[in-house]
Amino acid sequence: MATVETTTAQPRERILQAATALLAEGGREAVSTRAVSAAAGVQAQTIYRHFGDMQGLLDEVARRGYASYLAAKQAQDADGDPVAQLRSGWDMHVTFGLANPALYRLLYTEPRPGQQFAVTGDAHQVLLRIVERVAKAGRLRTGVEAAATMIHSSGMGVTLTLIAAQADGRLSDYEGLSENVREAVLDSVLAPADDAAAARSSAGAHHAAVHAVALKSLMRDGVRSLTPGERTLLGEWLDRIAAEDAQEPGAAEPGEEPVRRR
Repeated sequence: MATVETTTAQPRERILQAATALLAEGGREAVSTRAVSAAAGVQAQTIYRHFGDMQGLLDEVARRGYASYLAAKQAQDADGDPVAQLRSGWDMHVTFGLANPALYRLLYTEPRPGQQFAVTGDAHQVLLRIVERVAKAGRLRTGVEAAATMIHSSGMGVTLTLIAAQADGRLSDYEGLSENVREAVLDSVLAPADDAAAARSSAGAHHAAVHAVALKSLMRDGVRSLTPGERTLLGEWLDRIAAEDAQEPGAAEPGEEPVRRR
């Protein structure tokens, strides 16, 4: 059972150390009031006095455990190639999950109706900013929020799959899974890097969609020559142009006859 040094650290720190150790050893179920009290050498009332309740304690454990990962993500957001940052950010996410499986499950699978851990929300905002920069560079073929959601949900699914495989001693069976899924997801949301490739990819409709996504992202910085109503209308038009890229070649527009293939 987890125990901590009870003669040097203050009670609050001992409680955090005990809860962190219990979580790593036995998962969320191991972090009970009785177990934390025994490991930290404190009364249950001391936990509640410092953290309000057990959820408050778990929130602080999550915040501290996530701090270095979040700092690295935020530092990555400063500059550089945003597409390269999407790849490295994905790899950082998976690496963090495999190194901290119990903490990762607490952060991403703990049932908390109507809310999420604040630190995971912070990380998602970093992802949104990077995807926004990809869009402004003319490299995004879909909306910013949609692309970020695809990247995040796919990365989380891969990480949880690998965590389960690691626990079963079968991680080697999934070699290359993360990289393959990462590239498949990025291929689905990114436009080709050069104009010639973009033109070949799906002719004018594709090229227009990429520019529509880029323009909508640039509009977030403010367009003083347009009224709020005009910006809203233009945003709707740009969304419709961007959505054309998702249609299959030959799909009919509303009110048009479908293209018949011979």
